[in-house]
Amino acid sequence: MVIEYVGQVIRQVRREQRYKEEGIGSSYLFRVDQDTIIDATKCGNLARFINHSCNPNCYAKIITVESQKKIVIYSRQPISINEEITYDYKFPIEETKIPCLCEANGCRGSLN
Repeated sequence: MVIEYVGQVIRQVRREQRYKEEGIGSSYLFRVDQDTIIDATKCGNLARFINHSCNPNCYAKIITVESQKKIVIYSRQPISINEEITYDYKFPIEETKIPCLCEANGCRGSLN
């Protein structure tokens, strides 16, 4: 285990639109399941700053602890000092593509 992705547990995605209206340029919303999102935008930890990679050294896993779903980042391999921690965001496939800038070997070219 590297770190838990923490934030406010919410049940709606309208918050992303509200953040845009408020001028908040970056939001950190991580979907747990169909109904639940963890919003780390205003009350998260360092996990919200972990970048995407198409060839990551970590992965995100949803676990249940005392009937609460949590997101935990686990390492795939030993991680060296000063090595960037990354995981695959696994965004859903959509018509509008989000360019990927990870520059990893085998980069897919988009986050979705």
